[in-house]
Amino acid sequence: MTGDGGRRDGLDEHAVLLVAGLADLALSTVGSALGTIRGLLRRSDAAQLAADAERDLMARGRLALDRYAAVPPAHLEILAQQVLARRAGDGD
Repeated sequence: MTGDGGRRDGLDEHAVLLVAGLADLALSTVGSALGTIRGLLRRSDAAQLAADAERDLMARGRLALDRYAAVPPAHLEILAQQVLARRAGDGD
């Protein structure tokens, strides 16, 4: 039984260390992002930079929608077109 208790304590400690590491990583990332945003807001061309970012995001959104929202052609429709193409080829 004591072997299970030691193993359980080790797992708890492992989980706590992982959570603490993730929290530290998140805080440092947020801090770095805030510093970057502050630097961008001090720029004189902030309006142009924001407009460029908006255009880039819209283009990225358009590409994502085209990639994931496009409906593939119907399978039976493709087969019917292939049959018609073969028949047209045989008739020549």
